[in-house]
Amino acid sequence: MSRLNSIHNWLKTVLKTESYQLEPASADASFRRYFRVSLNNETWVLMDAPPEKEDTQPFIRIAEFLNEHHVHVPEIKAHDANLGFLLLSDFGKLPYLGQLSNSSVDKYYALAINSIIDMQLCPTDALNLPSYDRNLLQQELSLFSDWFLDKHLGLTAPDFLQGTFELLIENALEQPQVFVHRDYHSRNLMHTATRSPGIIDFQDAVLGPISYDLVSLLRDCYISWPEDKIAQWISDYLIQAQARGLLTNISLTQFTRWFDLMGLQRHIKVLGIFCRLNYRDGKANYIDDLPLTLHYVKQVSSRYPELAQLNQFLNQYIKIEKI
Repeated sequence: MSRLNSIHNWLKTVLKTESYQLEPASADASFRRYFRVSLNNETWVLMDAPPEKEDTQPFIRIAEFLNEHHVHVPEIKAHDANLGFLLLSDFGKLPYLGQLSNSSVDKYYALAINSIIDMQLCPTDALNLPSYDRNLLQQELSLFSDWFLDKHLGLTAPDFLQGTFELLIENALEQPQVFVHRDYHSRNLMHTATRSPGIIDFQDAVLGPISYDLVSLLRDCYISWPEDKIAQWISDYLIQAQARGLLTNISLTQFTRWFDLMGLQRHIKVLGIFCRLNYRDGKANYIDDLPLTLHYVKQVSSRYPELAQLNQFLNQYIKIEKI
């Protein structure tokens, strides 16, 4: 039986009718696909996550947890983990990415920053999230050497690079560890009529560095903003976080360093992931997002003396316009 036939058979059972409509909604960087299901003026989103490729249990567990703590994530109407099907409440067709402009971004990001703090305040002990530990951070950074430098550019990783990686790992581990969405950006935030944003794609959440989701949002790999605006949003976040009991003894200077170096770790990883998606998974469109991601890496590495070797290497061997 084809996967699509299995979807229809499952929906007929769940909805108790054959009168629904099914249309493709989107795909993402994983093996998951999404469909929009319509019936009698109601819509839902069906997640198709083939069980041999994707485990739906983390999504289910985290969705239930975040809903319990009043974070705006989809509600689960029905699910079958063995088949890899979930029927979710529908946040609509308006991701932040298509809504952001110079005149609207402050409003949207204020809401998104508030939601970050909501997630960070969730008591995670019972959730038993995986830790964003040294091994995971190192695995992610190695993607840069293997897929971006070697596979994509034909370059050998320089000897100093592991020392730079150690600096970035220590920066991550010294921060307060909180709930981290891990992919909190303009494609995973939906503009909704109430309680905006609707937050999706949270199944890879971890217990990790407090600056991580903020830098994912503000130094988004799919859209960029002037540095003076980013600095203001960092300050806004810190003021609000401290008012709600987080980071009470942390200066703006300290937090900004955490933020910058955390972003550098993320963007170094993402350069590798985008190349892996292209070469291994046949998703060539992610190559178009390399220049902005590399720009962030060069920008931050130029600001800190301890990153001078990285900055020099990038400027000497890797030109943004040629990747």
